[in-house]
Amino acid sequence: MRRSKRRVPARGGASEVKRFTARTLDPAAVTEELLNGGGAVSVSGLFTAEQIADARAIVMHHSEGEGAKVTHFQGEAEVDGRVDLQRRVWNLLAKGQVFSEMAAHPALMAVFRHFLGTEFIMGSIAANRILPGGPGQEPHVDYPYWDFYKRDSHPFGLNSSFAVNAQATILLDPFTEDSGATAYVPGSQKVLRYPTEEDGFYDKAERMLGEPGDTVLFFGAVWHCAMPNRSDQDRSAVLINYLPKWVKPLEDMPAALPDDFLREAGSDLRQLLGFDYPYPENLDEARAENAEGLA
Repeated sequence: MRRSKRRVPARGGASEVKRFTARTLDPAAVTEELLNGGGAVSVSGLFTAEQIADARAIVMHHSEGEGAKVTHFQGEAEVDGRVDLQRRVWNLLAKGQVFSEMAAHPALMAVFRHFLGTEFIMGSIAANRILPGGPGQEPHVDYPYWDFYKRDSHPFGLNSSFAVNAQATILLDPFTEDSGATAYVPGSQKVLRYPTEEDGFYDKAERMLGEPGDTVLFFGAVWHCAMPNRSDQDRSAVLINYLPKWVKPLEDMPAALPDDFLREAGSDLRQLLGFDYPYPENLDEARAENAEGLA
């Protein structure tokens, strides 16, 4: 297992995240900022206080009652014996209606149809809870770029001139510098690579600060990480990964969802679950027809 040098706090200062409201959110402006600007924006007013409270209660219940779950970018914490202070809750669609409402919110659908293509899908929806005293993560980029430290395993010439990832972080607790608000390096998404210690991440990083109910949208190629929770309160959020229709999802959500959920899912959820895109398909069994082409 690789072990990095001990991390140091990101510098203080106001967040540089551009801010929108539910009324001012503009898909074209968000796309420009995610690709060619700082790499992240914040949106307020998408979710009600009741939705946030409902989501948080479900996350707390499952993170207290379930055993340890797979996590990522916590190698140093695992070595130090503190990985249990960061808890994941996976397969959220099966755990409460509120998570379907979050994943398929009309404003998010509009933004990511512009950013990722009209038939984009969801790669994962999970929660991340960092308890008081919980360690941060190593600086990283997100799925499907997240193992880009193995650069030769990815296509030659792959770059960030277009996106094959988008992230939505829905804050369930205050994101402050003390509680471990996500640190990120504005503009780092423009050069697609995995951050190294030589990049001086913590000297360049800003914070994704916000209040419960705020939603941070960012291009997962931007260098970022959760920071240590030095406060006396939890730091929890819903994390949603969105992908172009032809990228393999991280979670096998249809396999983990009950049949009645799949039968009753609306059109946007069916799109997010990949039902609108048939591949991979057993073409020996496919209907005998001309399935693709303009004519």
